[in-house]
Amino acid sequence: MMRTIPIPSLLSKLKEPVNELYAMGNTELLERTGVAIVGSRKALFYSKDMTGRLSSMLGNAGVAVISGGAMGIDAAAHRGALPNTIAVLPTSLDLFYPKINRALLSEIAQRGLLLSEYSEGTPISRYNFVLRNRIVVALSSAVVIAQADLNSGSLRSAEYALECGVPIYVFPHRIGESEGTAQLVKNNQAEVIEDLGAFVKMFAPSADVNGGVKDELLAFCAKNTDLNECLKKFGDRIYEYELSGKIEIAGMRVRVL
Repeated sequence: MMRTIPIPSLLSKLKEPVNELYAMGNTELLERTGVAIVGSRKALFYSKDMTGRLSSMLGNAGVAVISGGAMGIDAAAHRGALPNTIAVLPTSLDLFYPKINRALLSEIAQRGLLLSEYSEGTPISRYNFVLRNRIVVALSSAVVIAQADLNSGSLRSAEYALECGVPIYVFPHRIGESEGTAQLVKNNQAEVIEDLGAFVKMFAPSADVNGGVKDELLAFCAKNTDLNECLKKFGDRIYEYELSGKIEIAGMRVRVL
C-alpha cells in the first residue's frame, strides 16, 4: 500500500527539494548504505551482464542498490539486487511505470522498496524523469553509470552526483562504446571499476565477494532449471545468455553449458 514517509536527511542537500515522498515496501532499506546503478535503456549485453553481477554482489553484501525502475540497466540492477533494492519512479506509484517492467516493479513493491515524490493521479511529465535522477543520486554513497552515450540522459545523474559530491564509477568499455562514460573518465570525473569484489568491499568491508567472479545468473539456473523461474528472476537476460552460448533452453527447461 502506498504511504507517505518522512523525507530522508540525505535529500536535504538537493538544490531542488523533495516536498513529499511516497513509498511502497520495505522502508528499512533507506537505513542501509546505498549504491546507485544507472545507465542506458538500450544497453549492451556486456553492460547488463556486468550490472547484474555487481548488483547481485552488492545486494548479497547487504548494500541497497538504487535505480530508476526503467528498462535496460535499471531493470538489470533491480533484478540482481532483489530484495535489497530501491526503485525511484518518475510517476506516482499506482502506475507501475514503465508497463514493460510492471511485474518487476510489483515484486520490488513486495520485497524491496518503491519511492516517488508524486501523489496518486499526477500526470506523467517528461521533466519528472530527469528530476527522479536527483533522488536516486542523493540517496547513494556512490553512483555507477554502467553505460551512456554522449547525449544520454544518464549523464544528468553524473551532473547531480558532481553537485552532491557523490563519487562516480563506470565499467571499462571498448573504444567507441559508452562514449559518455569514457568522457567522464577523460575529464577525471569518474573512476573505472577494475575489480567488482574490491568495489563491493568499499561499502561492505566484511562481505564475502568470492573474488568478484561468480555469475549469479548461471549459479541460479544450475539449481533452478524451470524457465519461468529463471525469467522471473532475470528477465530477458536469460535469452541473452542463450544467444551467447552460456545456457541452453529446451522446452521449458534451462541447462547451463
